[in-house]
Amino acid sequence: MNQMSWNMQSALREAEEAYQKDEVPVGALVVDEMGRIISKGHNLKEKTNDPCAHAEIIAIQEACKKKGNWRLSGYTLFVTLEPCSMCMGAIIQSRIKKVIFGAYDPKGGAISCGLNIHQNNHFNHQVEVVGGVNHFECSKILSDFFRLRRGQYNQPG
Repeated sequence: MNQMSWNMQSALREAEEAYQKDEVPVGALVVDEMGRIISKGHNLKEKTNDPCAHAEIIAIQEACKKKGNWRLSGYTLFVTLEPCSMCMGAIIQSRIKKVIFGAYDPKGGAISCGLNIHQNNHFNHQVEVVGGVNHFECSKILSDFFRLRRGQYNQPG
């Protein structure tokens, strides 16, 4: 298993934690230039009643605290689902070098929706993006989660 897949497996473990908490199962981690995992996060929107409590935001905030600096230049963010526009904004603001994600999100992903803010020359920072890493596993946990939810809502009586 290569380093990229290994890190995505760690992000998937975070997604599983979110799943166990009845949160949308998305996990993220921030890795430094040496390949060390600096921080991890998973969705906590339901638990915290905070629409900003996405896995990426939580992992970025923790990495900034540990580093003692809001600039994460040279760092890489791994996330199991393509980042939304809010998270991509935080990624740009924190100066993360690279984003590696698993599942594509055609309904809310900043790239799949065509926003491509990670490449916008109007911003003072652009981000390299790699998508589809461990796509099957990352998509499966989300599909399983939402299939279960739909089943609960479609129960008779």
